[in-house]
Amino acid sequence: MLRVFLKKIEEFLLEREEEMAKQCKISPKEVENEITKVLLKIKETKEQCKEYQKEFEYLLDKLHWIKARAIQCQNELKKEIEK
Repeated sequence: MLRVFLKKIEEFLLEREEEMAKQCKISPKEVENEITKVLLKIKETKEQCKEYQKEFEYLLDKLHWIKARAIQCQNELKKEIEK
């Protein structure tokens, strides 16, 4: 819900700035500053995604190891029962 609200605010602000640009009421420098902010945010987001991906890959590796160990235990238990 909050995400939708923020998206609408962003769209409103972009439309407002676009209208200001059409009326020559905004400087290119102001827009360049906004572009720089967005590019930095993109960079930060990519870095965060890489960190999250590494964490998930670590969890996935551990879970695969745990599953393999569980299968091994299950097989050992079957062998014990068959004796």
